[in-house]
Amino acid sequence: QVQLVESGGGLVQAGGSLRLSCAASGRTFSSLAMGWFRQTPGKERELVASISSYGTSTYYADFVKGRFTISRDNAKNTMYLQMNSLKFEDTAVYYCAGQIRLTLTTSPDYWGQGTQVTVSS
Repeated sequence: QVQLVESGGGLVQAGGSLRLSCAASGRTFSSLAMGWFRQTPGKERELVASISSYGTSTYYADFVKGRFTISRDNAKNTMYLQMNSLKFEDTAVYYCAGQIRLTLTTSPDYWGQGTQVTVSS
């Protein structure tokens, strides 16, 4: 069993930055591929970015490529999402996810509770 807790969301102006964190407990963090999803009202959750269990490969959705950076610190059991040049369209609840795989798929094994990111236009 794994518990994931997100933090770092908030309200920012367009063009601003936020850094989200996801703290993991319950099993060896380095055994989990990790990623971030987001969801807005009336839409399905969509994958934003993912990182392999040892951080050697990453994936970014086209709509965040060049603006967001995913990273992890396995010594701290924590994953991060640095969000720069934020747009109004980035407004969503952001969810941390983990999976017992080397790389993340769209069917994670574990989810965090979500953290709200609101970008004002």
